[in-house]
Amino acid sequence: MKEVRYKPIGVIHSPFKEPRGVPIQPTAAKGVRGTVELEPEYVDGLKDIEGFSHIILIFHLHMSEGYSLKVKPFLDDHLHGLFTTRAPRRPNPIGISVVRLLKVEGRVLHVEGVDMVDGTPLLDIKPYIPGLDDRKAERIGWLFGKVDRMHNTNSDERFS
Repeated sequence: MKEVRYKPIGVIHSPFKEPRGVPIQPTAAKGVRGTVELEPEYVDGLKDIEGFSHIILIFHLHMSEGYSLKVKPFLDDHLHGLFTTRAPRRPNPIGISVVRLLKVEGRVLHVEGVDMVDGTPLLDIKPYIPGLDDRKAERIGWLFGKVDRMHNTNSDERFS
């Protein structure tokens, strides 16, 4: 298969200088503010973004090294396949988060719900559109009955 490469379009700034302490998901990062700084050549792509309350950030997990195809996630004591988890150590360390867009100042987006390390390379931004996908999940696999723990947990459990 041919290699795929991406060029960052900006950088995400957050209060977290290392993976330890970063909230596991944006829902656990309520109130955590950060900024997204776009490279100047991409500013025109922000036209009309202020009309959206939430945006999807797609980013490179630049501090992630190596991976295992079976992992023991923080929510369980058993090994599971990597692709049934949201573990950050992956063959292609790509992260996605839905964050609240607070304001735009030139090429800087002020956001809330930040769950990434300061200096994270930004690959793309997409608008979050609720109701666009009306599918309901009938099954959530091994996570059944465990999802509520994510809301009050940070990455210290992931990396301990």
